[in-house]
Amino acid sequence: MNYILMAVPIFLLLILIEFLWDQYKQSGTYRLNDTINSLAMGVMSRISGILYAAIPFSAYAYLYDDYALMSWDTSSYLTWIMAFVLYDLSYYWNHRMGHTLNISWASHVVHHSSEEYNLSTALRQTSVPNIVGWIFYLPIAFLGFPPIVLATVGSLNLLYQFWVHTQHINKMPNWYEAIFVTPSNHRVHHGKNKVYIDKNHGGVFILWDRLFGTFQKELDNEKVIFGISTQLGTWNPVQGNLHFLMNLIKDAWRTKNWGDKFTLWFRLTGYRPKDVEARFPVIKSNSAVEKYDHSLNPLSKLYVFSQFIFTLFICFVYLHMAGDLNLIQQITGFTVLAFSLLSLSFIQEGKSYGLLSEAIKFSSLLLTTHLVIEIPNSNPALIITAILSLVFLGFINTRDRNKAEDCTA
Repeated sequence: MNYILMAVPIFLLLILIEFLWDQYKQSGTYRLNDTINSLAMGVMSRISGILYAAIPFSAYAYLYDDYALMSWDTSSYLTWIMAFVLYDLSYYWNHRMGHTLNISWASHVVHHSSEEYNLSTALRQTSVPNIVGWIFYLPIAFLGFPPIVLATVGSLNLLYQFWVHTQHINKMPNWYEAIFVTPSNHRVHHGKNKVYIDKNHGGVFILWDRLFGTFQKELDNEKVIFGISTQLGTWNPVQGNLHFLMNLIKDAWRTKNWGDKFTLWFRLTGYRPKDVEARFPVIKSNSAVEKYDHSLNPLSKLYVFSQFIFTLFICFVYLHMAGDLNLIQQITGFTVLAFSLLSLSFIQEGKSYGLLSEAIKFSSLLLTTHLVIEIPNSNPALIITAILSLVFLGFINTRDRNKAEDCTA
């Protein structure tokens, strides 16, 4: 049972509630572009996960079937409690490694790239697989916990982590802060302040950080600055997923040191070959900078919001059908939906080719639902949606051009 997919409507409702509360309190923790970007990356993560999620799980199942040292009774509460605790311990080391090695950070950096911190940030997940992270869960297979147990406690672990991504809860009771991950100590984890970097890696239990020396409490005199040291500077979800990986590829290509070409990937996060650093320096900042944004008029905001809801609905349909689709259909569905989210980022950034990309998006959706993934009675609704959307976007673009001409006249 996919608990994460089942919980998504609840997540979205809670995001809406927090947004309304944020508006009432005038806290300024939400921006439309950033929120849409976080949710778009979350959607892309879910649909891309269909293509490769079974690979590490297959390794776990293989080791469990052939090499388990014992067998645990799934009807026993002790089995589930032990599995939950062991999973979180494994998650701690996996998460910590995600901040330690370049190749792992290339996957995890996506989650940290938002300059805001709210419940939508929790859904800002990567589409780049962590090729080493799954190794940390294999000891649980050797200990004899069935794959279904691992999948279930893993889902529960992720569900818990959702609520700690908020700035509207200050501190929990001291005993709770001492044992569990809370909004306060997870805000520290998302901080790029020097004192906060690479701290508080636990998923559910903060005890691991206290035990292994990576705990840092939130300081009253050090306001958390969210984001990464090299500002992402785009709403493009594809670039957001691949930017650090592409930087590693560039550094490996540019360096003349053959050792670095092969070891760069597994060096400490942030390591760059000296010759590349000298020729292509990167300016980093652990202090507050002007947040990236692109101003949208109210009609453009309405278009972006409505199109994201539309794309989200299509993604839900795809995810519920995915189990019955063949590989070609899965790949086609992912490609078209990923392009839909990419096209939306063009509108968010005011690209001149936004209208063209939206026309291509709707054409691709129509062709896919008609020829590749046959969804009964979908074409009339898609055609009507496409016509209304493109006419509305065309009206917005014409209106903006007329305003620009009036200003220069």
